[in-house]
Amino acid sequence: MPVDIVLVRHAQPFVPTPGGPDEYHRSLTEDGLAAAERLVELLAEPVPAAIVSSPYLRAVQTVAPLARALGLPIHTDHTLREWDHGLEPTPDYARHFAASWADPAFARPGGESLQAPTDRAVAALTAVAHEYPGRTVVVGSHGTFIAQALVGFEWADVDWSFARNMSMPAIYRVLVGV
Repeated sequence: MPVDIVLVRHAQPFVPTPGGPDEYHRSLTEDGLAAAERLVELLAEPVPAAIVSSPYLRAVQTVAPLARALGLPIHTDHTLREWDHGLEPTPDYARHFAASWADPAFARPGGESLQAPTDRAVAALTAVAHEYPGRTVVVGSHGTFIAQALVGFEWADVDWSFARNMSMPAIYRVLVGV
């Protein structure tokens, strides 16, 4: 039975800065926290069987209001983390990301190729589907991870422009067969 996977991109976080919080500890802004609260109404029906999230604080904070409202725990899964692009914080990230989208097999030293989060996403979401057949599961994650999940599940027109223009937060649904 297919599983309705509801992919939730985190709300607005603080911008990464050199010497600032690492990817695991960068939190949502006040506006991001308020947006996460507004998601409860959008995500509560149908009632999810589980809430799973990247362990990054901004992803957990985005699904936390829903978890509180429904009395569900948040299960964190490292495979749902954001793409490790191998770049230090830079205002010139868009040029580097566009090059990665043009060549998904390319990996910077110490980073992942763009194909890596695609493979991780398909494997992780398929594993979630096996745990909750026929149910709905909310998954908190990140923009590039979610875009690559959509690529992996063969959504049309998912490219750098799509990923770059994804809102924070954003919600996408994927039916994953088991």
